[in-house]
Amino acid sequence: MKKNELRKKYKSLRHEMSLDDIDSKSLDISNLLLTLDIWDKSFYHVFLSMTQHKEINTDYILNILAGKDKHTIVSKSNFETINLENYLLTDNTIIKANRWGIPEPVDGISIASDMIDVVFVPLLCFDKQGHRVGYGAGYYDNFLADCKSETIKIGLSLFEVEDTIDDVYEGDIPLNYCVTPQKIYQF
Repeated sequence: MKKNELRKKYKSLRHEMSLDDIDSKSLDISNLLLTLDIWDKSFYHVFLSMTQHKEINTDYILNILAGKDKHTIVSKSNFETINLENYLLTDNTIIKANRWGIPEPVDGISIASDMIDVVFVPLLCFDKQGHRVGYGAGYYDNFLADCKSETIKIGLSLFEVEDTIDDVYEGDIPLNYCVTPQKIYQF
């Protein structure tokens, strides 16, 4: 299937899910993340969930990172460059929803993309080659291109793998892992 078809399919599947089901699957994903050999790093980028889009609840991951005393990085959309500006999440970070309803830091301690060791990547679906379908704006593609080559990219999916995404393009950056409620996929 092509990305636009997959986007429609998975947005619809998400819409049908209850918030309790999403929360339960989010906890399962977080528990599987604990089994990955990634916890010796320092800087972890995590997206803040949009409950109105029924995204995975990343609060569990935020709690893991706080418990392991890691540097947690959150981002703010730059609408001019179609990229993400990264900030260290601290007790003093003020979070507000932007015009698209995405929770973002107002300001804070800026962190360069090439300092980030692990990125937890939002997505709608993914395929067996580690390609993903996001919302289609390109923010994460641009952000991941700015990260260092050894940055570990981990997709978080409420659903299992698709065989293939038909219209992958050269700028798509594949994942290293994708974690679903049932399984860890490695690419």
